[in-house]
Amino acid sequence: MSPKPVPEDLRRLAAAHGVATGYRNERREPVDVDADVVIRVLGLLEVDAGTAADRRRELARLAERESANLLKPTVAVRLDGHPKPLPAAASLTGEDGDHIEVRDELPAELSPGWYRLQTRDGQETTLVAAPRQVPQPPATWGWMLQLYALRSSRSWGIGDLGDLREFLKWTAAEHEAGVVLLNPLHAPGPTHPVQPSPYTPSSRRFANPLALRIEDLDAYRRADPETRAEVDALRVSSGIQRVDHDLVWAAKRAALEALWRSDGRPSPLDASAPSPSGLRDWATYCALAERYGDRWTGWPEPLRDVAGPAVAEARRELAPRLAFHAWVQQRCAEQLAAVRADAHDAGMAVGVIHDLAVGVDPHGADAWALADVLATGVSIGAPPDNYTPPGQDWGLPPWRPDRLAATAYTALRDMLRAVLAHADGLRIDHVAGLWRLWWIPPGDSPARGTYVHYDAEVMLAVLALEAHRARAAVIGEDLGTVEPEVTEALADNGMLGCAVSWFVRGESAPGQPLLRPPEWPSRAAASLSTHDLPTAAGFLRGEHVRARAELGLLPDAPAELAAARTERAEWLALLRSEGLLPSPDAESAAPPEPDEATIIAAMHRLLAATPSRLKLISPYDVLAETRQPNLPGTIDEYPNWRLPLPETLEQLRTDPRIAEITAAFRTVAASDCH
Repeated sequence: MSPKPVPEDLRRLAAAHGVATGYRNERREPVDVDADVVIRVLGLLEVDAGTAADRRRELARLAERESANLLKPTVAVRLDGHPKPLPAAASLTGEDGDHIEVRDELPAELSPGWYRLQTRDGQETTLVAAPRQVPQPPATWGWMLQLYALRSSRSWGIGDLGDLREFLKWTAAEHEAGVVLLNPLHAPGPTHPVQPSPYTPSSRRFANPLALRIEDLDAYRRADPETRAEVDALRVSSGIQRVDHDLVWAAKRAALEALWRSDGRPSPLDASAPSPSGLRDWATYCALAERYGDRWTGWPEPLRDVAGPAVAEARRELAPRLAFHAWVQQRCAEQLAAVRADAHDAGMAVGVIHDLAVGVDPHGADAWALADVLATGVSIGAPPDNYTPPGQDWGLPPWRPDRLAATAYTALRDMLRAVLAHADGLRIDHVAGLWRLWWIPPGDSPARGTYVHYDAEVMLAVLALEAHRARAAVIGEDLGTVEPEVTEALADNGMLGCAVSWFVRGESAPGQPLLRPPEWPSRAAASLSTHDLPTAAGFLRGEHVRARAELGLLPDAPAELAAARTERAEWLALLRSEGLLPSPDAESAAPPEPDEATIIAAMHRLLAATPSRLKLISPYDVLAETRQPNLPGTIDEYPNWRLPLPETLEQLRTDPRIAEITAAFRTVAASDCH
């Protein structure tokens, strides 16, 4: 069925509010959006567009605003040492209250920061004054880790921040690694079942307490022998085949409760103690979730309003529970700070890069506390394409662009600050979401959605300013089909893109061949794979095809297997042509097949030879683990986010494969210095 045509007045109204009436698919072909979808999405932005009369009224309102020359509620400027024209500008007020008189332009010496701008005609707006680019990381190599998978003899059935500290110090000293990229360490909800996916957090502003090393807490060291014995008895064995997030959280929560009590039940929320923005709301959500369940949309109606009187009363009634959850977050902040300090002390060139998920659980803490700037009930995803004909629904609520602007992007700023507080760099999942997101109205399928655009100029300025203040590099995950403007803006802003070996091909060349190492992008964080893609051994064995075929996820499994074999042969041919594997001798009709360990080592040597700024390797690849951490399209059919590494931290230290593969990166790094 063809989409219902969009009339011209609806097209104009949609354009004014950033709602797409058409887009280009993955083949760059134009696709029209149904008029009813456009009307529904405009309604989600509180714009009436159902009838011609509604549209005339809304367009008249827009024309009136335009004729009044009203400033946007938030504007951005990039600082480059030159004055910036800003007609009618009269004064600026900085975050410290300092007042700067200006006249029709911003001074060349203006410092990066957040300002209130006043104009001569009485208007006032928020000004984001940002550097032209984010900080640039030095060229180095390192690891990308799924922290939950990095277990040791000391951790409680899950990798923790103590394990991470030991890993950092070891790999920096032994291998001269300069960076570690972590999976998102955002907070899941406080109840069971625990959401195992780090990309569906309850909050992106707070940290995952499952990552705490209990014995490293000052409260544990101060505790009396009886309390320490009680805590020690809760320990979960590290000899597990699957990471059991619920078992670990039950044990660690009980341990944290015991230590909090033994420490005198302190409350970081006392008026005399400064606490991070939003900490009270996070702790309140946790306390209410313990009483009413983790889905705030199912709570009694009065408790769904974070600013309402019922919530204020609940804070008082549940004060001890608020105190506990706030105290736990303080302990997370302390251990995250210790990780970063260890990376610096070890001389890492970059340090620790944290990952920012694209959204949050619609029933979780941030969706409740930030409901005024989120499109509650809406889900983001991706439109139908050849790879996923029904489209994708990620089940995450998007920012409302109008509300972000009206509130001076405070929620975005606070979220970035929270993650950057303990980071030397930031990876942004689905970075194209700074420009646009595919909105799926409540109850609809992905095919009944459209793109909603954001003010990328301001979004990028907020990111650049906060990254500048944190002295943090930024990686934008730009895999798949992205608009040319995204690629250009990443470069203009000094952000790195991503280069994953399976996809680094000559797109314009016949047959789209794999690229040789010198042809890889330099402005990139490069890796063999990612958490959503086959590991090196999984790729070589076709495990990614077998696993999906067994689960009925492939419409044509034989064709997929044939394609996987072709890709494998391509890789072997490339490795041979680069001298990374032995070439066939003249008398042999077919080249000899190297063993898997030799091929994997050669794949890593190819990665080491690329000019990409950051080169990241994964223990899953080095250790020849065949199973990838996450298999897209599955939930419980596959052990997503539950697979520990096949070796403990202690075993990693003595595994010769680690020494062999890291040596390739050390050799390249040393030659680059000369």
